[in-house]
Amino acid sequence: MMSTTPHFRWRSPGRLVRVGLTVGAELAVAAATLFTVGPVKLGLASEASVPAGPITGLAGKCVDADRSSSDNGTPVQLYDCLANSAQSVSNPGDGTLRILGKCLDALDFGTADGTAVQLWDCHGGPNQQWVVNGAHDIVNPAANKCLDVRDNLSANKTRLQIWTCTGAANQKWVTTAALVRDKGEAPSGFVVSEAQFNEMFPDRNSFYTYSGLTAALSSYPGFATTGDDIVRKQEAAAFLANANHETSGLVDIIEDDFTAYTSYCDQSKPFGCPAGIDAYYGRGPIQLSWNYNYKAAGEALGLDLLNDPFLVQNDSSIAWKTALWYWSTQSGPGTMTPHDAMVNKAGFGQTIRSINGDLECDGKNPFAIDRRVDSYQRFTARLGVPAEGTLGC
Repeated sequence: MMSTTPHFRWRSPGRLVRVGLTVGAELAVAAATLFTVGPVKLGLASEASVPAGPITGLAGKCVDADRSSSDNGTPVQLYDCLANSAQSVSNPGDGTLRILGKCLDALDFGTADGTAVQLWDCHGGPNQQWVVNGAHDIVNPAANKCLDVRDNLSANKTRLQIWTCTGAANQKWVTTAALVRDKGEAPSGFVVSEAQFNEMFPDRNSFYTYSGLTAALSSYPGFATTGDDIVRKQEAAAFLANANHETSGLVDIIEDDFTAYTSYCDQSKPFGCPAGIDAYYGRGPIQLSWNYNYKAAGEALGLDLLNDPFLVQNDSSIAWKTALWYWSTQSGPGTMTPHDAMVNKAGFGQTIRSINGDLECDGKNPFAIDRRVDSYQRFTARLGVPAEGTLGC
């Protein structure tokens, strides 16, 4: 990600490095800073009017209410499928999942890894909101965590919990079509479905989760929601195409030119480089770099990225948020933000100029421009919209 002052350096594809995902409970961010789901009005559809069905996971076993009880606090568990009412899950269209008239509920509004899931009276709170992606994951957006089988066990009565999304088998679920909300798209209405995202990035690093991206969308609600359907999809394609170039297909997380790390500390700034002069290298989908950009992004997102820039390489949602921060608020060496370039139809080429124009545009690196444009054309085609306007810069 480029600076907003004259410090630019092009990073060619492949000059990043994969790092392991080390997010644990100690790095979890409060739900208020990750993704907040407001109160939901219940009764949009009666439970009886919505087809119910089982949800199956490990070993083909079903999500089940312990002892077929509907009491508050009843454990939600894995059990042999019995085709009974204790395994009949409904989605009444308000974001909740229900068994025996009670909602699947994260215990005590918990957002930490290991928070148990139980049945409780439905109140529409954030701990009762779930996004179901058919034959994939079930996510609680408030915690940005997945429905998970505890300890990866398939024994009867194994408790269900929420846990950081890993894509592992104990977080994979198969549901009926009636349970899938918005046909597998995010509750935000993001114009790129998870299936399309996976098709765009078939070799992506598991760090770059779709749920991390959709959880980050609430930080910049104008992104991919402004204008008509074509403009919204063009903006999403443009953002993802630039991210594709910066990370070699969402494979790489951090810059691997270790000799350059100390060059990203502008010591003329009064706040200095408290995390170390070598701590502000490029990270994330659009390469957040420089101490002043970490400070500005952190202040905008309510995070102390100046003192802890490593959050960007350890938390998928934060990484996506920093990319959206730059996309939505910074013009870099350009004359407009990438967001404005797309919604005002200035052309994809202006997004390149705003991200890395000093080192790529005006004939400086036509190879890099061609790679970005090729990705944009492929992604717009995937979304069924034209790649209009001036593509290069």
